[in-house]
Amino acid sequence: MLKGVTLLKEDPFYSSGSTDEISKKLLGMLLTYESPEGLVGGWIVETEAYMGQQDSAAHAFKGRRTPSNEPLYGPPGTVYIYSIHGRYLLDVAAQPKGVPQGILIRAIEPTIGIDIMMKNREKHGVDLTNGPGKLMEAFGIADKKMNMEIFGDSQLDIHQNDKKIPAQIEESNRIGVANQGTWATKPLRYFVKGNPYVS
Repeated sequence: MLKGVTLLKEDPFYSSGSTDEISKKLLGMLLTYESPEGLVGGWIVETEAYMGQQDSAAHAFKGRRTPSNEPLYGPPGTVYIYSIHGRYLLDVAAQPKGVPQGILIRAIEPTIGIDIMMKNREKHGVDLTNGPGKLMEAFGIADKKMNMEIFGDSQLDIHQNDKKIPAQIEESNRIGVANQGTWATKPLRYFVKGNPYVS
């Protein structure tokens, strides 16, 4: 976050198309976090789209709204951090305010602050950030304090103009939603083909 810059109320990029389309566009963009130890980050190589009230795998399925998932209902570009089995995961809210769709950042190819991330994870190589929980652990994020902030006006940022264009994007069903009926098989997971950091 740049000091002296007026805070954004939303980021129109995240409502510029369908959530699955935006999920693909995020691949190759640079994700960074201003950690207490220094800047960390890398190229986004894997995402998953969650389509809101219609999507039985989504946190806002059938309009479910709680204090925990409130960021999904926020303006486009809102930070949504949540925990599963003691691990923190990172989402960005997509679509206009009140439309609770989101994109899970599943993996990055680390490029910035690798030493910091290795210290946080006590791992190295592809195991450093090849999964959503691993990514957040590498960043050193273990709370939800940034929820409701906007990417770019937070310590978290996705640099839309700093991109490593993927040679080929592949898609598959999402991970960990096998019990969600027809939504379990929808191809809403996107990843950079051949990248070793894909989970």
